[in-house]
Amino acid sequence: MNVPKPITTVVNAVSDPRSAAEPAAAPLAVAAGGAAVNTAAPAAAVDAPSNPSQAARAALKQFQQEFVVFRDCMPLAIGIDKQLMTRVPGLSRRVLRMALGMHTNSLRYLKTMEKATVRFDLDGNTTDEVTDVHRTHASQILRERFKKGAEQKKAQLEAAKAQREAEQAAAIRAEKLNQLTAKFSRQ
Repeated sequence: MNVPKPITTVVNAVSDPRSAAEPAAAPLAVAAGGAAVNTAAPAAAVDAPSNPSQAARAALKQFQQEFVVFRDCMPLAIGIDKQLMTRVPGLSRRVLRMALGMHTNSLRYLKTMEKATVRFDLDGNTTDEVTDVHRTHASQILRERFKKGAEQKKAQLEAAKAQREAEQAAAIRAEKLNQLTAKFSRQ
């Protein structure tokens, strides 16, 4: 019997703090075929991320390995979260929302959305069209990011210029003090 090799990302089935009253379930890993595999092991061997943002990054990395739409930053279908919840059992909604937020707010995804015409499901099949509203929204976010980046760079350049001018003024003052000291020390 050929058993699929589980992916190394371990997702705790009860990682949502609202369900802390429920007993903890055994950790699950998702096999390459999409089936859940129980990876119960001693506590020291299971290294699940305790920080939700770390868990979201791990989940996003897993999505990128498993699904071409994440790997290639293709426009995601509306409702892709429901597809992911069925394909990746044990994934908390909070971690899923954070992972999807990281992905859809990435520069690469926004640039793709700006020019996209269709959306894709997890299997890479086209689902529906990208509306003008969504394309405009992506363009607006990109413009705001670039504008903010340009303003930050301009502020850094101005600060560096002010620092250089202050250093030059200090050097001139020090030179004048040295000249005065030399003049009055001769007498």
